Amino acid sequence: MEFKINSLEKISFGQLFNAFSKAFKDYEMQVTHDELYKMIHRRGYNAKLSFGAFHNNDLVSFTLNGTGIYNDLFTAYDTGTGTLESFRGNKLAGKIFNHSISFLKDAGVNQYLLEVLQHNKTAVKVYKDFGFKVSREFLYYVLPEKTIDYKHNISAKAVEITSITLEQCINNKNFNDYEPSWQNSFESISRDLNSFRIRGVLINSELAGYCISEPTTGDITQLAVHKEYRRKGIGYSLLKDAIEGITHHSFKIINIDTRCQSMVSFLSSLGIEPKGKQYEMILEL
Repeated sequence: MEFKINSLEKISFGQLFNAFSKAFKDYEMQVTHDELYKMIHRRGYNAKLSFGAFHNNDLVSFTLNGTGIYNDLFTAYDTGTGTLESFRGNKLAGKIFNHSISFLKDAGVNQYLLEVLQHNKTAVKVYKDFGFKVSREFLYYVLPEKTIDYKHNISAKAVEITSITLEQCINNKNFNDYEPSWQNSFESISRDLNSFRIRGVLINSELAGYCISEPTTGDITQLAVHKEYRRKGIGYSLLKDAIEGITHHSFKIINIDTRCQSMVSFLSSLGIEPKGKQYEMILEL
């Protein structure tokens, strides 16, 4: 079979969604047309620096790249790499990767970032062979129902939750015990700010904790509480408030750093256990 590798700059979103759906038909988390659009937009999708393999003018394999700043470096982020089942075995992902590197370098990209499910051992090996190195390990959580086993009863007077701005969260980013992943970063949130619900707890007019969520997708994007105000029910109340505001049938918490025992223990205390693990991997260009 013959394949041509080209930029995805000129293909329609409909073509992209069709190929994406077929490539990930057996994936744990399925996305709708609108969810995919929001997902890649939030992650900084750059069609000019994304590439695909075409067979008879049909997109059969692809890598969708986002671009932005990560750890103070101009970064390309692999938003999604997939190949249609009937075309697997042709090493198309590797060919697309090799084709893309010179374009990424010419665009001034300093590093290539991706996340991969740990149980996908074939993909992990391929990326390591390309020179990617594991930078962090993440946990992800997916709950089919919007219910949690709350073990604390907090009075409304003690914890008053109000809408706040993204700037207030950014100014208190040190509440986080770890650096958010690409898709949960403030830059990613700002790309589609109107889709997010940003809530906080103020104590004596000072921010004590905040939660950023995306109601239509069920995504709990960031949850952070000042260290002095932990174990006082603020985290529970913020999470409960976020879940109550979700319009999706379920909710998810993606990319919790495995080293962040405070967050892992907090979620476990609510009966929320990990669905799986991912590697964050980086290749210096």
